Amino acid sequence: MKREFIYKSFIYFLCFSFLLLMNGFSRIGLEAKEAERPLGEMVSKGEVKFEARENVWKKVETSHFPIFKGTRVKTESGHAILTLPDNGRIEVNPRSLFSFDKEGRLILTEGSIKFHLPITSEVNFKIGNLSIVKARTLQAAKGSSISSPADPLVAGSLSIHPNGSITVKTLEGELNVLSQDNVLLAAVPKNDSVTIPSVTVSGPSRVMVAQAGETATTTTGTTGDFLGISTWGWVGGIAAVAAIIIVVAVASSGGDHDRVPICP
Repeated sequence: MKREFIYKSFIYFLCFSFLLLMNGFSRIGLEAKEAERPLGEMVSKGEVKFEARENVWKKVETSHFPIFKGTRVKTESGHAILTLPDNGRIEVNPRSLFSFDKEGRLILTEGSIKFHLPITSEVNFKIGNLSIVKARTLQAAKGSSISSPADPLVAGSLSIHPNGSITVKTLEGELNVLSQDNVLLAAVPKNDSVTIPSVTVSGPSRVMVAQAGETATTTTGTTGDFLGISTWGWVGGIAAVAAIIIVVAVASSGGDHDRVPICP
């Protein structure tokens, strides 16, 4: 009976470990598929190039060019218009350089853009060490506790000047300018603008030991963690426990082999 119990426990444990491992691989596969999905489509006119590989730029030939995370695009003498799945629209002016990072933020390195986004759009902006995000100002509905955005759209422009300073301008909605520490530097209301000096835009970045929120979420999304342990961590732990169970089973074995149960 003791030997039969050990064998059954071992088989059940392997079945559970296999299902847990397959779940981790399924999550990784789903995240990989999400990464392959384009963030939007670009229509360009004039001299517009994309980075085919590091420091190798090619001219955009197609009229409808898909934009993926990590794709770098520069408009030399041309301009481009990005259309997003959420009906957002971003116009890129000549002599601009931009890309999208892993979080889906548009990183503007040179030049200027104009944008027209729904308040619910997940697209935000990053210039140097600063983040420009939509201010989700809530307004209480009359006679109800339900709140709704004061402005359904956010429209405006971002410009990088030759001296390294930036100008944030709004036409609709409100924008917040945040430092790399997520400290609010400026709140830009509707039909207003603010210019941030270059020393603030490109200030020295601090070394971060740990950060709650966004960084932790990113790590989990890329490694397939489960209960704080990576997939390969689970594999190593499962292998170690399985080896121990096998040793115990062999040490306690004797006599005829019992029937091995089928994995439920």
